[in-house]
Amino acid sequence: MTLFRLSKSKYSKDLSGKGAELSGGRWNSKGTPLIYTCESRALCTTEIAVHTPLGIIPSDYELITLSFPGNTKICELTVNSLPDDWKSFPHSHSTQINGDNFVSENKFLILKVPSVVVQGEYNFLINPNHKDIKLVQIVSIEPFDFDERLFIK
Repeated sequence: MTLFRLSKSKYSKDLSGKGAELSGGRWNSKGTPLIYTCESRALCTTEIAVHTPLGIIPSDYELITLSFPGNTKICELTVNSLPDDWKSFPHSHSTQINGDNFVSENKFLILKVPSVVVQGEYNFLINPNHKDIKLVQIVSIEPFDFDERLFIK
């Protein structure tokens, strides 16, 4: 299985989940490490775009391609299993509880969750504390330039 991640270049080799641990996110509270990845380059781009103010074009980003063994077991949260406010903006604490429990239970390396940004697409959250994190391979890291039309008013 192949997944993608966009990050600032200085963090492109970092699979610690420290950034999400420091700031929290839709699927984790502050203090819980998590690595956010996507099933496609396009979804990665869209995820960055929705978190960037209009008029600011993200720079110094790299696209990280990650590979996982084919037999990696994945926990999946379906739309029907999520609380009613799972897509709220700003995000609710209810979704953070799901991700925090995923990390603390430490049963799976990957949690598949529906994307809020692109209906029908999925984000894949990686537990950096799981024993199988050592099986995650960085296949490639390449500079990534955003199309400025996504960010102009």
